[in-house]
Amino acid sequence: MHKHLILIIILGILLPASPLFAGKRVADRDFYQIKIYHLKNTEQEKLVDEFLKLAYLPALHRAGITNVGVFKPVRSDDPQAEQLIYVFIPFRSYSHFSKLEKSLEKDNKLISDGKVYLDALLTAAPYERIETILLNAFEGHPNFKMPNLTSAKATRIYELRSYEGPTEKRFKNKVEMFNKGDEIGLFKRLNFNAVFYGEVISGSRMPNLMYLTTFENKADRDEHWKTFGKDEQWQKLKTMPEYQNNVSRNDTRFLYPVDYSDI
Repeated sequence: MHKHLILIIILGILLPASPLFAGKRVADRDFYQIKIYHLKNTEQEKLVDEFLKLAYLPALHRAGITNVGVFKPVRSDDPQAEQLIYVFIPFRSYSHFSKLEKSLEKDNKLISDGKVYLDALLTAAPYERIETILLNAFEGHPNFKMPNLTSAKATRIYELRSYEGPTEKRFKNKVEMFNKGDEIGLFKRLNFNAVFYGEVISGSRMPNLMYLTTFENKADRDEHWKTFGKDEQWQKLKTMPEYQNNVSRNDTRFLYPVDYSDI
């Protein structure tokens, strides 16, 4: 009897650390979707804005997704700059994400409130195309965080970064640099107000990771990065032999949250 009891105790200690139970820890991580509306004119922008504000976000809220981010690029002097609207949707898991469309199809209020957008004709399409990116949250930052900011939304700077890897192996190395190398901890210590960090599992740019940091304004953003560049932890981390040559392309987008964005 005592031998059986000892065996049960040992199994109780060892099994949670077993790879068989790793899925439970992974399941605790968020799953993210970023939808990017590509637009050609202000008419399309207005139509998508009205749909998102009056129909889509309220429908997501009814479906239990309470914090949805809607962002637009900070205005530039480039006349060729593409008009875009970013929609960031955090899910509890992939399973949560996979059930959303069926849930929305049954939402009669969404169908009614979004009628102009949903029933748009080919000759009056509301957008040129929708780009979709799916991401798994990082182990070191498993759940999205609301930014702790006090400035008006229109003056904020949300910095969306995309780091492509030269190979799958080198990409995983950069992810490890954030997690085990504690680059995430560095951003947290320096108060970068990160909303999420995620591994792209489906998108036009792969292998790839993305993350979103937030600031009160452009000057605040610049000051944070200035401090980051001088930080001793970063100076050490960036020169570590095991974390070299793991990014082939760094794409940075400056965004701001629209007035109806939850984030």
